[in-house]
Amino acid sequence: MIPYHQRLIETAQEKNSIICMGLDPVIERMPTAVCAGGTPRERIVAFFTELLDAVHDSISAVKPNFAFYEQYGIEGMHALLDVIRHAKQLGLIVIGDAKRGDIGATSAAYAKAIYNQFECDAATIAPYMGSDSVAPFIDCCKQGKGQYILCRTSNPGAKDLQDKESDGSPLYMAAAQKIIEWAKPGTGAVVGATYPEELERISRLFVESGKEIPLLIPGVGAQGGSIHDVISALKKTGNNLALHRINSSSGISYAYEKREKKGVGEDHGWVAAAVREVERMKREIGQIKP
Repeated sequence: MIPYHQRLIETAQEKNSIICMGLDPVIERMPTAVCAGGTPRERIVAFFTELLDAVHDSISAVKPNFAFYEQYGIEGMHALLDVIRHAKQLGLIVIGDAKRGDIGATSAAYAKAIYNQFECDAATIAPYMGSDSVAPFIDCCKQGKGQYILCRTSNPGAKDLQDKESDGSPLYMAAAQKIIEWAKPGTGAVVGATYPEELERISRLFVESGKEIPLLIPGVGAQGGSIHDVISALKKTGNNLALHRINSSSGISYAYEKREKKGVGEDHGWVAAAVREVERMKREIGQIKP
């Protein structure tokens, strides 16, 4: 069984890409070429199938956010599994963005659902309830699965708790220290691109720990994070770029909204807009292969 972190490095080098594409369905934002009739499941699957077929050679992971599928009920959950399976057929790593975390028995059930039923390679998890809430996920590292523990998130409200002092340092640094303590090969952290100074500080801590801790870095694109700042922070701290994934969700999927005029969906310009956005991100990231 190849450890999850090693798969990250290998796929990044094969594709010369550390881009992770978020797959978050909002039917109202999909072009009319997809949304003209059909069930929610059919629309969602058609939309992401076309996008993935067009960009899979230029990305190395996808991140479906479970909540965006759950909002469409059982149709949405069937669509989630369909989309995941298609991504895996294309050789992409699938990160289940579910942000789970509960008492041990409940977390174990969540882990089984995400890894076994939904066939994800990794999951996002919340550490607020402590070691017993993350342990069932980390135990799955021996099966080649990964997990990203929330550390410094990209949202504006992150500062409400994550910046609070704990033993003389911010709570997000206490979380980073715990991630090092808990980590098995494949355990990583979520650190937002919208806080580049914090990203650099956390990256340095992880590198100095001697453990290979992959970062899932959301917040570029619609949230305003800078790819240049992310790459600069990783390089300054001597971190291996191939280990990490920079995520953009609506910035790729709905790129046509800002790039094209109304009605572009009829001639599949929405797919071309996504391809252009991925290629723009790749140019900004630069060379990944050693």
